[in-house]
Amino acid sequence: MENYNPLIALLVFFAIVLVLIVLFRPMKGWFWILKKNFQNNEKIIIEDILKQLYHFENSGNKVDMKTLVQMINYNHHRVVEVTKKMTVNDLIFFEKDIMKLSDKGREYALRIVRVHRLWERYLADKTGFSKSEWHDRAEAMEHQLSHDETNILAAHLGHPKFDPHGDPIPTQTGRIAEIHGEELPLLSVNTIGRITHIEDEPDVIYKQILAENIHIGSLIKVIENNSTRITFESEGEVFKLAPIVAANLTVAPLEKSIAVEDNIARLSSLKENETAKIIGISKESRGEARRRLLDLGFVKGAVIKIDLMNPLREPNAYLIKGTSIALRNDQAAKILIKKDELWTQK
Repeated sequence: MENYNPLIALLVFFAIVLVLIVLFRPMKGWFWILKKNFQNNEKIIIEDILKQLYHFENSGNKVDMKTLVQMINYNHHRVVEVTKKMTVNDLIFFEKDIMKLSDKGREYALRIVRVHRLWERYLADKTGFSKSEWHDRAEAMEHQLSHDETNILAAHLGHPKFDPHGDPIPTQTGRIAEIHGEELPLLSVNTIGRITHIEDEPDVIYKQILAENIHIGSLIKVIENNSTRITFESEGEVFKLAPIVAANLTVAPLEKSIAVEDNIARLSSLKENETAKIIGISKESRGEARRRLLDLGFVKGAVIKIDLMNPLREPNAYLIKGTSIALRNDQAAKILIKKDELWTQK
C-alpha cells in the first residue's frame, strides 16, 4: 500500500458520488429523465396507433401489422413491441392478422381524438395560425393535455360539436355528432348543397383544397360530374377538382323547397366600378380576424365598392361607410356580397 494516496482516493470517491447523483438523482437524474422520455415516447406511439385504428375502423378499412408500420412513422421493432403491450393491456386484439380496437381501446382513442379536434378548434378560433398549421400543432398537443385540462379547454370553447374542418368532437362521455351529407363525387348535376366537412388527410390532397380557397359552410351547385373531374359553382366562382380531391368534401344537399339567393359572390371578385352590399362573413373567418372585420364595418347590409385597385393585385382598398380599408385577397374572399346591376356605376 505504499502508493495509496488518501487525497486521490477521496477525490475518486466524490467523483463517483457526483456521477451517481447526476445519473440517479430522484426525478431529475439522467436515468429518470431518459426513463420518463422512453415512457412518454411509448405513450405517444400507443396513442398514435389507437387514433389510426379508430380512423380506419370508422371508414370501414382493415389494418394488419404491415399496414400499421407503414402508417406510423416509428421504428418497426418499436411498433411491434408496443402493440404486444397494447394487446396485453386489452387496448387492441387480433382477428387472424387484422388489428382491432377493444372497447377499452376505443374509449382511449376517443379521448385522443377529442383533444386533437378541440385543439384545432382553439387554433382556428383563438389564434392567428394558418389553417395549414392546425393539424400538426394539434398532433403535438393531443399527447400533452390531461383529462381535466381537456375538459377545461372544451368549456373555454363553449363545448363545440365540430372542429373547424367539420369533424365531430367527441363529448366527455364519448358521444359523437353526426356529419350530414355525402361525398361530393356522389352528387348529381344540378344538386345544390352546403359544404359540411373538409377532410384534412392525406396532407397532399388537403393542400390542394387550401390552394383552391374552398370554404366550409359555402353553398355550391354541381354543374359537371364525370370520371375525370367535378365542377361546381360557389359564391360567384367556378371550381374544378379531380374526383380524388372532391371526395374529401362532404356536401349536405338542400331541399328543393329551400330558396337559394342568387348573385352571391366573394368580395375578392368585385371589380372596379361595381358596387355591392355585404350579406355576411364566411365561417372561414373566425375569432379575432372575424371580430376585426366587423369592427371595421364589414357588416350585413353595408354598401361597398373598390376605392383603389393595387397594380400588384393585392391588397386592394375598399370604400365602406366613408372609410378606405385595405384587404388581402384571402381576407376579401371570406366576405360575401350581393352585386346588383342597379348599383353598378357606368
